[in-house]
Amino acid sequence: MAVTVVRFNLVEPGATPASLGARYRAALEMAAYADDHGVTTVQTEEHHGVADNWLPSPFAFAGAVFGATRRLMVTVSAVIGPLYDPLRLAEDIAVLDLLSGGRLVTVAGIGYRPEEYALFDVEWKRRGQLQDELLETLLRAWTGEEFRHRGRTVRLTPRPYTRPHPPLLVGGSSKAAARRAARLGLPFFPSAHLPGLEAYYRERLVEYGTEGWTMMPAAETPLLHLVEDPDRAWAEYGGHFLHEARTYASWQSGDIRSAVRSAATTVRELRAEGVYRMVTPDECLALGLDSYVLHPLAGGMPLDEGWRSLHLFCERVLPRLES
Repeated sequence: MAVTVVRFNLVEPGATPASLGARYRAALEMAAYADDHGVTTVQTEEHHGVADNWLPSPFAFAGAVFGATRRLMVTVSAVIGPLYDPLRLAEDIAVLDLLSGGRLVTVAGIGYRPEEYALFDVEWKRRGQLQDELLETLLRAWTGEEFRHRGRTVRLTPRPYTRPHPPLLVGGSSKAAARRAARLGLPFFPSAHLPGLEAYYRERLVEYGTEGWTMMPAAETPLLHLVEDPDRAWAEYGGHFLHEARTYASWQSGDIRSAVRSAATTVRELRAEGVYRMVTPDECLALGLDSYVLHPLAGGMPLDEGWRSLHLFCERVLPRLES
């Protein structure tokens, strides 16, 4: 059966506290509805100091989702590892792992926006070293045993629910990220469809004598919005997708590889490109994907339109995928 994902980044340009609060609450209601209808995963992410109110606190949001759901996984893809205190992050993930019964998946990346590092007074040039320390600390902390950390002996409690530790993947699009994952025996999550990098990771597993696996986006993983009339929807709501696409494009330099990468500057170009797609239920099924990623609130999409998309997906696509 295909993997089904509902993605939330809670962007809303020009939001007021009241409107953004309503958006957050709607996302939780959507997660509960998706859970009741058999959606596999909620995916969320983090960015900091963004004018359009991009979600900065994915673990707080994940905790709220777990409180509203019973079965679906929550994937944080990705946490910007070097911005976190390793011990506090180990505690937060352990608590969420216990709370959810093992439903949290964390993908740890290093990010690609120097301004986020500046915001938290973290040195950009040390990001690789800090990421190594973070991952090593998480794995040691979750054993429940004493270990040395920054010159002192520490021990964290409680231990997580999942053994040997909560699901933790290393994300990225560089050989350094692949080496880091292989050295630690952690799964690798390339940020785009990069078969050559997957092969490099497997070679490093052999070199380090560790075991691991790859969770790589398919060559085609469009972000979907379900509609009855695509022409009308693109005309009315395409600007929300374009806002997100242009925001991502402004952050990504030539060496950044991402499954969400668009060169479009107009709604017409974005529609032709295919990274974002507004499709009918029948068109959605005809895609024949291994993973369906629904993005109901993309770019500040109106809440009622987001709900229409989610209802169409859960009521007219999911049952046919399951059959």
